[in-house]
Amino acid sequence: MQRSCTFLVPGDWDSRTGGYLYDRRIVDQLRAAGWQVDVLSPGDGFPWPDAAAAQRARQVVAALPDGALVVADGLGFGVLPELAAAHAERLRWVALVHHPLALESGLSELQQMQLFDSERRALAHARRVIVTSPSTARALAPYEVPPDRIHVVEPGTDPAPLAVGGGAGPQALSLLCVATVTPRKGHVVLLEALAGLRDRHWHLHCAGSLARDAQEGRKALALAERLGLAERVSWHGEVDADPLAALYAQAELFVLPSWHEGYGMALAEALARGLPVVSCAAGAIVDTVPADAGILVPPGDVGALREALRRLMDAPEARRALAAGARAAAARLPRWSDAGQRFAAALQSIGPARP
Repeated sequence: MQRSCTFLVPGDWDSRTGGYLYDRRIVDQLRAAGWQVDVLSPGDGFPWPDAAAAQRARQVVAALPDGALVVADGLGFGVLPELAAAHAERLRWVALVHHPLALESGLSELQQMQLFDSERRALAHARRVIVTSPSTARALAPYEVPPDRIHVVEPGTDPAPLAVGGGAGPQALSLLCVATVTPRKGHVVLLEALAGLRDRHWHLHCAGSLARDAQEGRKALALAERLGLAERVSWHGEVDADPLAALYAQAELFVLPSWHEGYGMALAEALARGLPVVSCAAGAIVDTVPADAGILVPPGDVGALREALRRLMDAPEARRALAAGARAAAARLPRWSDAGQRFAAALQSIGPARP
């Protein structure tokens, strides 16, 4: 009997963000293992769908056959509790939660409350909830998901050549940040920290879309200009795999001051390349980046971030020690084949459709 499932993922399937990359790589692994996997979109604009997107979601879900095993990405599933409830008996819902929607930065208190309530009600109808880190599993405690329904499937990481540096030229340090420019990723905090280090020799390369959250993108560009950093920051936008690999290769220090991460795939990619890391003790980052591979500071703490960067800019031996820790951590990172096997096991634990 052929194993089959449907992935329900809103927005652009080819988007170059960690969540979409995770979904694509898991689908590839399942297909390689003999699964038939269909990918459908409930529409655009999630987690704040308009009436047209909500109507499309209803049509897409209604067309699914009875008994279908449906892996619904949390970006959409978490804001469709009524739809989840309406089809809970005939569909085998699996919620894929990268991080709870209410933990996104830049939300008003009302928006946080709305997303928390919506996602809590939707998750009640999931037969399994797959999360990308133990931290996210712990974060679901207030959502009243029974622990035996939660499966942790961490992302894989591809083997990669070690970074060679040199991206800032001689006598300067090349910093790399890989993240879509949104409030949660902390670009504003990073720029403010670097503004106090203008007397050091460094250049920051930022890879990640400036258009996905256009308001935050404009804010970051304007702040770099206002702080006198425009010539010292290169905004590469959303880049494909080969240009991104080249950016990792030219780096000497990886920095990502996120307010929260459900895993932090870019951090794992940095470790795979032996890069020392400066990030924040937030969400799953403390599980992803070991103490001997990076310095973690409180999220949003400009002064602490500046001091961590100052320390590593001024102490090559400290960078070398953390780089050695990163190389050791890279050897322990799971591969995508591991992630695929764990994901398949979580799906198979659900059992056949109810008669």
